[in-house]
Amino acid sequence: MLLSDLPNDIIIIVLHSLPVPDLGALSRTSKSFYQLVNNFGWQIHIRCNPRPSFSLAQAREVWKPRRRLQYDTLSDKSWTSFHFVARPLSHPWSRKQQPMLSINNKRLVVAAGNTIYAYAFGTPRASGSPPLRFEGSCSLHNERNSQWDITAVTFVPDNGEGRTLLCGFHNGTLARVVLIREDNSRTLTPKITIEASLQSHAPDIVESVSASGSLQLSLSSRGHACMVNLQETPYTATSEIDLAARSWTTYMSDGGSPYVAFGSSSKTAPLSVHSILEGSLSHTPTAILGTKSSQSTSYSAVYGICRSPFSSPWGASPQILISGWFDGVVRVHDLRSYALAKTSPSNSNSNSPAPLRPVMSLNDPWSIEPIYSVSSGGGACSHLAAGSARHSVVSFWDIRYPKSGWSVYAPGNDPSPVYSVLLESSRVFGATDSRPFVYDFGPDVTQDTYPQLSPSPGLKPRRSVPGYYVTRYSHGYGSLLNDH
Repeated sequence: MLLSDLPNDIIIIVLHSLPVPDLGALSRTSKSFYQLVNNFGWQIHIRCNPRPSFSLAQAREVWKPRRRLQYDTLSDKSWTSFHFVARPLSHPWSRKQQPMLSINNKRLVVAAGNTIYAYAFGTPRASGSPPLRFEGSCSLHNERNSQWDITAVTFVPDNGEGRTLLCGFHNGTLARVVLIREDNSRTLTPKITIEASLQSHAPDIVESVSASGSLQLSLSSRGHACMVNLQETPYTATSEIDLAARSWTTYMSDGGSPYVAFGSSSKTAPLSVHSILEGSLSHTPTAILGTKSSQSTSYSAVYGICRSPFSSPWGASPQILISGWFDGVVRVHDLRSYALAKTSPSNSNSNSPAPLRPVMSLNDPWSIEPIYSVSSGGGACSHLAAGSARHSVVSFWDIRYPKSGWSVYAPGNDPSPVYSVLLESSRVFGATDSRPFVYDFGPDVTQDTYPQLSPSPGLKPRRSVPGYYVTRYSHGYGSLLNDH
């Protein structure tokens, strides 16, 4: 029996298991197979191999399935061959900052000092990479006062407008900021709303803010966490807990059994997980995530948390957490695991669960610097990115092949931490204390894809591609540094 003799329903089932080269070959055999692959095959492959990317969302809405798959396939090949374009997104700021990034499918925002810089995503023409253009900037305070520096930022739902931010400040204030742009001006007008009922952190620094659905979470430097249900008016805190430790970051998961993960400098629980029950936080941790031996957690802290990439060996479960630690290690924990870390009697606490051992630990063997930020995505949606505390280094690992990691310096080699990093299917956005930058692994990047910048000290343009030279090195012992 020939394949063409089978009913279309059976052939469509077969298409689920075909890789991209086989789908392309099948579409060239006959008109009927071309129609099947064009109408079903490409869409099936895209659905079974997701590539989440905020910056490409608008382009993907107008691209046909074959174009989307072509872009993803070429991007994956670029990740495999370490082929990317490195670009700064702005000139260096006038003073050193501790910038934060936030992204949705409309724009990327960079919060540095008391200023917000917005970059809007666009749709490419017939060919080319989806562009990113500088939309404008705005200051949230009239005077240069460090007490009003933005220390945390995230987008919150606003009916698809993608203009509303939740900002935390150095003085403990929380504010909702709506970015308004008039005409073609590059100056944004912020509409700032400060809810008096939500100001529970002052005078402590607001270290982290998160939002998921109708829930909003904020965390202060002293470990005071406050959750708010935005569907209730007036806004009031549904739950508050005290971590009793210097705290750094939060991560909120609303998939499956919702929970919140806190990163702190606690000697017993630097990475703790609290369940969300009926919109409120559990006051005691439901899980503590540690190292292989709990004795080493006394000397560590957690600065960055994110979810696992979709193509991880453990599946796309929201129960997989990625975290960046003070000891320079990126750890992967599975909340479904029963593997407990080795504990000593002095570290045991009868009121807390035993710490879980990581299922994978990753590090750059050439660096012992703390990890300030982590993110997941990348080629084949199987990569992790980590921003280090010095030398503007970003490290990458394909968790399917964790021993083949590599690192790269930010454009300009700023002697700075990478305070924030966002990893997408083909793009990596990051920010040092001097400026934001991007690595683009996608095809068809041109000079017009990103904002045009005049020559700047420390940047050496490449001749063959519209980017700048950066230094990349492999994590393998004996590897050599090389310019990319």
